[in-house]
Amino acid sequence: MDPIPRANAYPRHDPPPTVRRRAPGRFSICIVRIQNALSSLTLGNSYKGIHKPHCLILILTHGPGMIGPIYTPCRWQTLLFTILYACLLMLGITAGYHRLWSHRSYNASLPLQYFLAILGAGAAQRDIEWWGYRHRAHHRYTDTDLDPYDGTRSLFHSHMGWLLFLPHHELGGADISDLRNDPVVQWQRRHYAILVLLMSFVVPGIIPYLCWDESINGCIVFAIALRMCYIYHVTGSVNSLGHWLGEATYDDKKSPRNNFFIALFTHGDGYHNFHHQFPTDYRAAIKWYQYDPTKWFIWTCQKLGLASSLKVFSENEIQKSELTMQLKKLKEKQDGISWPASTGDLPVIDWANFQAQSATRPLIVIAGFIHDVSDFIDEHPGGSTLLARKIGQDATAAFFGGVYDHSNTAHNLLAMKRVGILHGGVQPGLQEESTPPSQRLRITRYDEITT
Repeated sequence: MDPIPRANAYPRHDPPPTVRRRAPGRFSICIVRIQNALSSLTLGNSYKGIHKPHCLILILTHGPGMIGPIYTPCRWQTLLFTILYACLLMLGITAGYHRLWSHRSYNASLPLQYFLAILGAGAAQRDIEWWGYRHRAHHRYTDTDLDPYDGTRSLFHSHMGWLLFLPHHELGGADISDLRNDPVVQWQRRHYAILVLLMSFVVPGIIPYLCWDESINGCIVFAIALRMCYIYHVTGSVNSLGHWLGEATYDDKKSPRNNFFIALFTHGDGYHNFHHQFPTDYRAAIKWYQYDPTKWFIWTCQKLGLASSLKVFSENEIQKSELTMQLKKLKEKQDGISWPASTGDLPVIDWANFQAQSATRPLIVIAGFIHDVSDFIDEHPGGSTLLARKIGQDATAAFFGGVYDHSNTAHNLLAMKRVGILHGGVQPGLQEESTPPSQRLRITRYDEITT
């Protein structure tokens, strides 16, 4: 196999792929990089597959962050500060790392870029280039082995396992040349260690201590450790639960789902199905009742002159995707319902034959169709006498208002009792009326249409 030399396709800390092959599927036209598989994990070598720096950080934060609050008291101001500071740092991820740098869904002024880069560093999720590369690979290779946090492997893997263990395959390629040429991104990358130390440890540790005399233990447990755990898990929930629980409002080809509860904790990023369908849209939610504070923040920045060129996907295409999924669900529901026999399956009977058969069974003609009402005479709301009088006759006029103008439900029920077609019996002008209301808007797949 020929190697694939491709400059700038992989970050400095990831080796390039060595082989390529055509992607399987109906349309094998894309060349997908298949990375070298790493050795499988066993009990004997499991320690080799652990990402030791990530594991150490998570242990040091989850120990005091998960257990510490049980034994450590804190002031209410510290608890409030922890929540508000976590929400502030999350903006660095949702509005910065995600929507600005990973998807370029809007343009930000330099002050706003530096502000978001600093906040994002405080969330302690590595630098923008590292984060953006993996997120772009996630979108490009969703639900495959080349997806860094493939949601189809397991809930644990997509939530935190991909951070705790080294990948079994080198990551799929993603173009991050714009990030490598972005001065703010590279500035943050060079100074990341200082920024994360300052924003994730020093600032949240000093403010409660100096402003309302919080204890050192309270600062460490709540403002630092618990806050970091919270940010880790709410971000991870988008990759895990966001591909597992919720509604496929716009597409169900892949696993992303819309989940209101995840959106509550992730500044709107829980509307993941919308985001994967329209990734360049600066919004993750478009309904007036949907919670997307990141969208409101970006919109406010635009009004203040700090942001511009907010990208919005075509409303027509958004509605088309939503309608497609609604029709798909309706089609599934429709297929579970019993419908009248097709006209092509019904025998054509002349008037004499109809009269003869009516002598032995209760047959009535309405709109050119012959109906067997044997199981309905006693159930007829107008009484059995009315039906009995019409046996062996054409009751079209009576059904369509001569005696009673029947409801749509009556039309639908009548069609279920068709047993034949009267030869020459469809009167002009009744072609539409002969079609039950429930079938006038029936959903038909393209491959069900006959020419």
